[in-house]
Amino acid sequence: MFSEQADLNYSFNMSEEDRLTLLDEDWSNSPVETLSRAGFITLSVFLGFIMTFGFFNNFVVLVLFCKFKTLRTPVNMLLLNISISDMLVCMFGTTLSFASSVRGRWLLGRHGCMWYGFINSCFGIVSLISLVVLSYDRYSTLTVYHNRGPDYRKPLLAVGGSWLYSLIWTVPPLLGWSSYGLEGAGTSCSVSWTERTAQSHAYIICLFIFCLGLPVLAMVYYYGRLLYAVKQVGKIRRTAARKREYHVLFMVITTVACYLLCWMPYGVVAMMATFGRPGIISPVASVVPSLLAKSSTVINPLIYILMNKQSHFLFTTRY
Repeated sequence: MFSEQADLNYSFNMSEEDRLTLLDEDWSNSPVETLSRAGFITLSVFLGFIMTFGFFNNFVVLVLFCKFKTLRTPVNMLLLNISISDMLVCMFGTTLSFASSVRGRWLLGRHGCMWYGFINSCFGIVSLISLVVLSYDRYSTLTVYHNRGPDYRKPLLAVGGSWLYSLIWTVPPLLGWSSYGLEGAGTSCSVSWTERTAQSHAYIICLFIFCLGLPVLAMVYYYGRLLYAVKQVGKIRRTAARKREYHVLFMVITTVACYLLCWMPYGVVAMMATFGRPGIISPVASVVPSLLAKSSTVINPLIYILMNKQSHFLFTTRY
């Protein structure tokens, strides 16, 4: 599946300047190839599957949300935000890496690479921050029970806040604080994990702290406190409204678990590429976590649909 080992070692030990130079060259004439033709075909098949079903599944979520008024609840605004960001990744991100994998090289040059890296990072952080807000929402709703009507102001502010927060951390590489560059087999782009500068390392450390570490700790804290509270009142008779709340809680926890399962391997590999010795990451070790991360766009809407008790995708809740 992979090319000769000498070529692989050369590719994964290239300097960041060499990688950026390749972005503006015709790779069809380049002697460096990180995957064989069969490897690129296999990669294209997986990306095509993710692109097609990721877009279709999230589009179904959007259509159902528009069609059924009962789905337009505050908590579902956050779930819809995740579906929209996932669908945009499939439209404007996965399509580019799919086309590049079919040709066996990056097709859109340096500016296209920066665009790809930016939108994938931006939409991924939007999904993660939305999940953090969902964890707080489930915690506050199930531990401080009240009978007030639906309040859409806070979820809408949270949706806007998730996009603003994401832009704060994904725009800097476009302005010179670190950069976006090629990754993996050379058919996709992300933050330049292998750039060996103090400035780049500072950005990556901040990115991991504020866009992965703290959000994950927040979710663990809220769900830990929530599960403890549920255990304490487990013997109390549950009303029908409470049962609906627990159903939504289980669905959201499943969504978070699957998101972390998809993204944590990518985060670990990225940290190894940043702070490990040059060439520590092989082609397989870089491509597989990247595919796993992209697969979250397919998995999330399936969770919403399969965990619904009703045939038309009602994952509603009462406040």
